[in-house]
Amino acid sequence: MKTNFYPIILAGGRGTRFWPLSRKKRAKQLLVLDGRRTMIQQTVSRLLPLAPASRFWVITNEDLRQGILKQVPRVPAAQVLAEPAGRNTAPAIGLAAFLLLQVDPHAVLGLFPSDHVILDEKSFLKNLQRATQIAAAGNNMVTLGITPTRPDTGYGYIEAGAAVAEAEAGIDFRPGDDVLRVRRFTEKPDAQTAHQFLEAGNFYWNSGMFVWSARTLAGAITEHLPATAARLKKIAAAWGTRSFATTFRSLYPKCENISVDYGILEPRSQKGERASALYCIPSEFGWNDLGSWTALYEHRVQCGAGLAEGCNIINSEHSFSLGAESNYIHAPGKFVAVVGVKDVVVVDTGDALLVTTRQHAQDVGKVVKHLDAKKFTKLV
Repeated sequence: MKTNFYPIILAGGRGTRFWPLSRKKRAKQLLVLDGRRTMIQQTVSRLLPLAPASRFWVITNEDLRQGILKQVPRVPAAQVLAEPAGRNTAPAIGLAAFLLLQVDPHAVLGLFPSDHVILDEKSFLKNLQRATQIAAAGNNMVTLGITPTRPDTGYGYIEAGAAVAEAEAGIDFRPGDDVLRVRRFTEKPDAQTAHQFLEAGNFYWNSGMFVWSARTLAGAITEHLPATAARLKKIAAAWGTRSFATTFRSLYPKCENISVDYGILEPRSQKGERASALYCIPSEFGWNDLGSWTALYEHRVQCGAGLAEGCNIINSEHSFSLGAESNYIHAPGKFVAVVGVKDVVVVDTGDALLVTTRQHAQDVGKVVKHLDAKKFTKLV
């Protein structure tokens, strides 16, 4: 069976929980937070074994488009699309599906956030290849579910059901395959529910990575979001013509502002486990979505990178620590002394200073909301 895999990378977010380092014109995906390459450069690099750069598409915004073009020059400039208005993940990936349907009837799309880190890329590619085979075999949607390691309330969860049988998925079923049906998607739970999910053993973190054929995805959007689908079809029909930019600017902001999870996957899962054609591949490849300074600290500790005495991560010219534990300090070009504090996050960018704790790092986005409300545009 012929299958052409197209990575679709979503890179339009502002990364507000990484303020003050992440800003509108240089958001998290353009920053070097892990290693020597930026988040989007790592994302493109790990997917290149499965598709040439000519098949990559990036959905972003006007503020970030030029920075992305500079960082991933191998991706065709015409395939780095800037949304006229942010409309969440369903319209973004839906537009890619309708565009590709016009040029490649065998297209299989993979949806990937641009700001994740993955330690075991070999395992990641193996699971993604399997997901692509399942997606190409029929009207199937596949997600990579991350085996949870703690009762985290910051992630959505996937409840998995029974294992897939050979005839059901329409593909060659292999001994030892761990492909599961999806029962339902659950948004971020409270702490008690997260504990219950972890103990149940059949819940997985929603990684935000999905694989479909372009035909399957376009059909699902037409079924569940018909008004949005009609607009996306008109935009796609204008691709390659002089009217594309005008049509895109006019119609895209009128699409529903809704995620893939809410707009397509949840309604799909309500059809029942055997009828929904939703599948989950449990995955353990060192995934982290780097959603906050705390997540970055934990990832750096896990990798053993940049650790100072007391498990402190200190990015500075020189540093001294005494009786300090488990802190994340970012103050490049300065001497930093950390004395007698624990679980603190400090980020200095010259024009702004963040001081919080690892426990409250999820709330940093509220600072950006305050700055937006006060119209402190230079700080966002």
